Amino acid sequence: MAKIIDGKKISAEIKEELKNEVAQLKAQGIEGTLAVIQVGNDPASSVYVNNKKKACAYIGINSESFELPEETTQEELLALIAKLNADDSINGILVQLPVPKHIDEKTIINAISPKKDVDGFHPESVGSLVIGQPGFVSCTPAGIIELLKRSNVTIDGKNCVIVGRSNIVGKPMALLMLRENATVTIAHSHTKNLKEICQNADILIIAIGKREFITGDYIKEGAVVIDVGIHRDENNKLAGDVKYDEAEKKASQITPVPGGVGPMTIAMLMNNCVKAMKK
Repeated sequence: MAKIIDGKKISAEIKEELKNEVAQLKAQGIEGTLAVIQVGNDPASSVYVNNKKKACAYIGINSESFELPEETTQEELLALIAKLNADDSINGILVQLPVPKHIDEKTIINAISPKKDVDGFHPESVGSLVIGQPGFVSCTPAGIIELLKRSNVTIDGKNCVIVGRSNIVGKPMALLMLRENATVTIAHSHTKNLKEICQNADILIIAIGKREFITGDYIKEGAVVIDVGIHRDENNKLAGDVKYDEAEKKASQITPVPGGVGPMTIAMLMNNCVKAMKK
């Protein structure tokens, strides 16, 4: 039976460390404020925004929230971002995605100052990651690295297979695993013989957005399995991209859904906010 990688516990440890760090910064007269912008009232987005505000309050940084109506124009949103970019009291800016269809997500991401890009989505942040320069790293992949390290998983020299190539998880995840000296394979919807490729993984990271797609026969005996997916069924029961009850019989360590990767995303967002304070 696999050992459970407890994201709730590890994220709580990180938030404690950050809380102490913020207290030290405040003692030096350094304050932090995160601006959170939400356009429209998508229920899932509202939950995420609320969790981010709670995390800010917990570690001791201020959050300013901008809840804009669904019909806000792209120009109005860009004007608000420009104003926040210019405001020295704001260290971090976060626009909760997805934005309504009439607003272009790329344009919005590119408008946020790279110095305040605590989500790590700006092309400059991504470019810094590619060439190994310091900068903000996308929160979910950064959280996965912490999960592995704090669970004593050796990354150096291991075969890592990442299923999914999104800009938010798959691609930055591959770069971070390379930075840790793993041998990295990225698989995706056009990959031939996916099962055989997954069976070679010492560390298997799944971020494809398909409920319970990865079954036990994709997993090498003793592999570490990280499940980034989250899905609700008609009975509101949560599951990931991995068929957990089959995977845990083969894996040496595994993240549950919920309580695995999810809590880490917010912990690493807070980590980026503290980084922004120091800048």
